[in-house]
Amino acid sequence: MSCSLQWGKAKDFQVFPKTTHLALLLPSHISFPLSPLSLASVPQRQRKSLSLSLGSSLSSISVLSVLTALLNPSQASSFAVRYASKKTGGSSKNLGGKSIGKRYGIKKMEGHYVHAGNILGTQRQFRWHPGAHVGLGKNKCLYALEEGIVRYTKEVYVPNPQNLEAVDLVTRLPKGAVLYKTFVHVVPAKPEGTFKLAAML
Repeated sequence: MSCSLQWGKAKDFQVFPKTTHLALLLPSHISFPLSPLSLASVPQRQRKSLSLSLGSSLSSISVLSVLTALLNPSQASSFAVRYASKKTGGSSKNLGGKSIGKRYGIKKMEGHYVHAGNILGTQRQFRWHPGAHVGLGKNKCLYALEEGIVRYTKEVYVPNPQNLEAVDLVTRLPKGAVLYKTFVHVVPAKPEGTFKLAAML
């Protein structure tokens, strides 16, 4: 069955509230349902003249706005709302206890042969004191000043008068007590003798 669709005035149209489609009530009692897809095929010139009657409380409404609402749903859901973001905080753990050791201690033992500048030992507090041909670094390290053999001795410790801590330690010792400390020495190697024959003089 085919029917011809004629566009008329607002009184020829009616909205069925219990259905999801718009229906067109023709004068010849023929009802032609209009879906959003079929409404899209309506010519632009005839859309402007099309209007709907939505009851006694509403006057005629432009079909163009209705078609726009049907064909183009609300765009509010298509927009992404971005809220304020907070930067994540960093770690505040105390990692000071994971540092590697300083490797303090004696580097050259008794009888080792060393060259000038070789490190003999490193220490945090004074355990070994510099002896003959041994220098003292800023961090209390001991190094050789001459080329030779390393020797260790126990000697009576006589503190420097300018060192207040050492003087205070010695003065608190019992009367007649002697304080011994370990000293590191470098015995220089004997130089090879150079001589000339008497006949060459």
